[in-house]
Amino acid sequence: METKSNHKKNGFIIFIALVSLYLICIFPYFPNLKTSSGDLIVLSSAGRLSIAILFFAVLLWFTEALPFAVTGLFSMVLLAVLRVNTFKEIVKAGFGNEIICFFIGVLIISAAITKSGLGNRLASLILYCVGTKTSRVVLGFLVVGMLLSMWITDMAVAAILLPLGVSILKRENIKPLKSNFGRALMISCAWGPIIGGIGTPAGCGPNPLAIGFLRDLAGVNIDFIQWMAIGVPSAILLVPCAWIILLKVFPLEIKELSISKSEIKKELEQHGSLGSNEKKTIAIFLLTVVLWLGAPLLRRMTGDIINLSISQIALFSALIFFFPFVSVLSWKEAQSEIDWGGIILVVSGLSLGMMLYKTGAARWLAWAMLGKIGEVSPLIRIFAIILIVSLLKVAFSSNTVTGIIIIPLIIALAQDLGLNPWLLAAPAAITSSLAFILVTSTPTNVIPYSSGYFSIKDMAKAGIIMTVVGAVCVTIAIAVMGQITGVYKF
Repeated sequence: METKSNHKKNGFIIFIALVSLYLICIFPYFPNLKTSSGDLIVLSSAGRLSIAILFFAVLLWFTEALPFAVTGLFSMVLLAVLRVNTFKEIVKAGFGNEIICFFIGVLIISAAITKSGLGNRLASLILYCVGTKTSRVVLGFLVVGMLLSMWITDMAVAAILLPLGVSILKRENIKPLKSNFGRALMISCAWGPIIGGIGTPAGCGPNPLAIGFLRDLAGVNIDFIQWMAIGVPSAILLVPCAWIILLKVFPLEIKELSISKSEIKKELEQHGSLGSNEKKTIAIFLLTVVLWLGAPLLRRMTGDIINLSISQIALFSALIFFFPFVSVLSWKEAQSEIDWGGIILVVSGLSLGMMLYKTGAARWLAWAMLGKIGEVSPLIRIFAIILIVSLLKVAFSSNTVTGIIIIPLIIALAQDLGLNPWLLAAPAAITSSLAFILVTSTPTNVIPYSSGYFSIKDMAKAGIIMTVVGAVCVTIAIAVMGQITGVYKF
């Protein structure tokens, strides 16, 4: 009965979405807007159709009447059916984008780290390093989650931390939903990876999505070091804030674990010495990081003769795992670890975002929603964008969906204001990944939530505070680093 009821509800939502699509298509009045320089923005018929399809997609993404990836593909079909562009060009805009190679590469590298046992070994070092005080254990999970997810997808890091955290709680006989230590520890399994995910382009889905939009829509190439200049300081500021908030919202009833440090050491020793696959994985991982960080220098030294993109490097490194005498994992194992639905959502979202931009719809929407933002000081502008994106994320229930919608709008607005698009896109892109409130915003939250040690209300209670504090932290990081690098001038 429940299934039939859900089918009826979702069918009704899809019907409403289609009706809304039709009504926006025939709506007679979309006002002309003026930019700050006096230029008139007239919404074209193709732009109107793009907005109608965007509204259709947002409604389905918001209600989850269809899977996120299915809605993305459906939007691509509608763009072609309504003749916003040819189907060939629509597909090319998303599936022809090199970012798809970056995603595949990073997910394969994550799979290798997990399958080789290296991830579990690294996670086991947490307790040995931080000791047995419960407050330090929570901090340890946040720090390790942050450090790992700068290089491994945040979802994979949450999956690595979860079993270790649950084993600690079970050893202490802590029951689900009965302990503040259980709540704080399990939420730290999500927050640590989320925070670290903003540190580098490899951290999570919205990061390369933003880089792809900036390159394709504005001709701005953001390399690994440019992203890290803002992402890493933001992450470093967020970790202590997350730790303090978790301890204040969930006062720990247990001050010390019952296990001794010598017992922890004995458990760590059971892993034995580094295995062959772990050594190979470390070598390939370090090669990847060196190439990512050194690519800009290599390009300058060779006069653009060697110009490696982050996508090329990720895919090249991932393919090494399958070479003879390496064979860290099989293709079948890699396939099972790759989130193909997430990749489809990103590339179909790229198609929708590109069409919004090319038809002028993104420019019109940007001025309708955010036109006044150019009148405030740069510092307030950064903070306002961060808060706006945080609120949109609560509405859309997905980091990637938020990035798909907001980044093209931000880029169009920056160009009209005569600003470097990275100035506005940086706070928006970083904030797209910070999902502290809703469990459903990212699988990184769902994984620890599945343990049953905290409720949706628990996460929202701490997450609302963390979102406001996080907005301040990211604003400070961008302002300070922007001054140092010369990108922002206040």
